[in-house]
Amino acid sequence: MDIDAATRKILDSPAYLLAEDDRALLKRDQLRATRLSLEYLKCELLQEEQNIGSTIVVFGGSRIVTREIAEERLAQAKAEVGDDQSSEVKHDAVRFAETTLELSRYYDLARQFGRLVSSTCQLEGRCEYVIVTGGGPGIMEAANRGAHDVNAKSIGLNITLPHEQAPNPYITPELCFQFRYFAIRKMHFLLRAKALVAFPGGFGTMDELFEALTLVQTDKTAHIPIVLFGREFWESMINWQEFVDRGVIAPTDLDLMHYAETAEEAWEIISSFHSGDGA
Repeated sequence: MDIDAATRKILDSPAYLLAEDDRALLKRDQLRATRLSLEYLKCELLQEEQNIGSTIVVFGGSRIVTREIAEERLAQAKAEVGDDQSSEVKHDAVRFAETTLELSRYYDLARQFGRLVSSTCQLEGRCEYVIVTGGGPGIMEAANRGAHDVNAKSIGLNITLPHEQAPNPYITPELCFQFRYFAIRKMHFLLRAKALVAFPGGFGTMDELFEALTLVQTDKTAHIPIVLFGREFWESMINWQEFVDRGVIAPTDLDLMHYAETAEEAWEIISSFHSGDGA
């Protein structure tokens, strides 16, 4: 059918697009509530399709690497110092590399934890206690990798950031999501969570940990075990008792947290907590 120029102009106008096909419309500030709903629903519906019953959230630093990589970085940093003993920058690089090597053990622990939980709880088609991470490198990669080791499903909730961030390759492709909004991402972390496990990390880990503690403390989410891996790290970073001594939290609030040093110990805390709920 021949279309005259005036009609063609109408058909080509963005106003004529179906609202669901109008990406420019969906990106307007006034459509923020709609975008929030879409981010919630997409992740929710696809998890339902994959039969995800419950999850265990694993947080931790994106800069924590395998021992092999940490050893390579330390060797390189020492080589760059060489005879230049006066360079503070190079010596700082060596100290940072030594710390990275020290923390690398947590990569192995996160991988062991992901493997243990996934091999225990994903049997005969069940998808309970599925590992869910922020989807990035470091501890997140390690936990997803542990699930991948035993051919189990795991989830990655990635976030768009100013700097480039790709999801780690060990996430189940059908369960790897990208979010614009931190709020919806955080909601999905806890919607199915049976436990939260926090490894050493930076601002992001602290943010997620304290939000979870607040939600559990105020009964805004179900009471779940919050397990901190590495007592020495956490107690050197945060003086939890000082919160009590200053009267800003109740002494019983410290009972919200548990410490673990091994994957088996963490799993024992979680499984004991849920031993009576039929999980």
